[in-house]
Amino acid sequence: MPSLAIEMGARDQPLLAQTIGDNLRQTVARVPNNDAIVSLHQDLRWTYQDFYTRVQRLASGLLAAGLKPLDRLGLWSPNYAEWILVQYATAEIGVVLVNVNPAYRTHELAYALNQSGCRFLIAAPSYLTSNYQAMVASVQDQTPVLEQTVFFWSPEWEALIAGDAQYQASVEDLRGQLNPDDPINIQYTSGTTGFPKGATLTHRNILNNGYFVGELQRLTEQDRMCIPVPFYHCFGMVMGNLACTSHGATMVIPSDGFDAARTLEAVSQERCTALYGVPTMFIAELAFEDFTKFDLSSLRTGVMAGAPCPVAVMKQCIERMHLREVTICYGMTETSPVSTQTLPEDSLVHRTETVGRAHPHVDIRIAHPET
Repeated sequence: MPSLAIEMGARDQPLLAQTIGDNLRQTVARVPNNDAIVSLHQDLRWTYQDFYTRVQRLASGLLAAGLKPLDRLGLWSPNYAEWILVQYATAEIGVVLVNVNPAYRTHELAYALNQSGCRFLIAAPSYLTSNYQAMVASVQDQTPVLEQTVFFWSPEWEALIAGDAQYQASVEDLRGQLNPDDPINIQYTSGTTGFPKGATLTHRNILNNGYFVGELQRLTEQDRMCIPVPFYHCFGMVMGNLACTSHGATMVIPSDGFDAARTLEAVSQERCTALYGVPTMFIAELAFEDFTKFDLSSLRTGVMAGAPCPVAVMKQCIERMHLREVTICYGMTETSPVSTQTLPEDSLVHRTETVGRAHPHVDIRIAHPET
């Protein structure tokens, strides 16, 4: 009888048995003065200590607004530093973050809010041609569970991020009550076969996935990661943000949505060592007419995912963008998301014809659906 086609990921490095908040505090204690977030389109720069202080204030503000562990909070916005702030503030108090796609139309917004049971929504005022304020108002009578919406940079947002000193002790008390296996995030899949499906993920799920994606890139606190992929997607918030915070690396936000020129400028200006994207993003960057004016020599690694990379493109990424250790990832939203990843030393063939090896602590089996 033939042996089963099974690959088991490495077990030599244990899983992190922490909540996202515990892990962030550990990083802040280790590298408080490292840049945590650099948002170029907002002209904003926060150290890890700055970021953590803001997370604590927002967490107390959310508790003061009546939220409690396991409540659902929707986040509808393109890439801003505030997106990351909400991501970590909700994790700090056990509120489940519901990622809302910035491209959603009103019927999709109403579906996601109702299906996940969002009591609270934080949103950008608008994005591109979408007026989020008007869109939220238009679905209010369809979303009875939604109690409050706060828009970035409004007076209500300013009050929320100022925090409430009376609730700071409650934030600290919750630390001892949260468990790594508690649900902390609901991410919606693409919905190509109907309405999107919500995948519920725990601290353990996404913290470890982000951590090991970073480990396989050999990230350290010296790295600076340019993240042009969307935060609402697991590529941005898990593989990007959590990979950085679990290693003390810097999250560099080039723009609110993908822009090849701004991405290249961010890498050059901030001396980024890692760059994320799908193959079409790298193709757009390589094809940019003023590509040669940007100094990309600081680049070393990163992640390419979402589709196979043509050999010619991979060669250019290595030769012209200096991404000699770029890795390829494959996964699904439901699996936190990454299940396989190449290694920095893998060959060109492995990076263009495979999706790498099973991730640490992941088992993969090829099975016949009927047997």
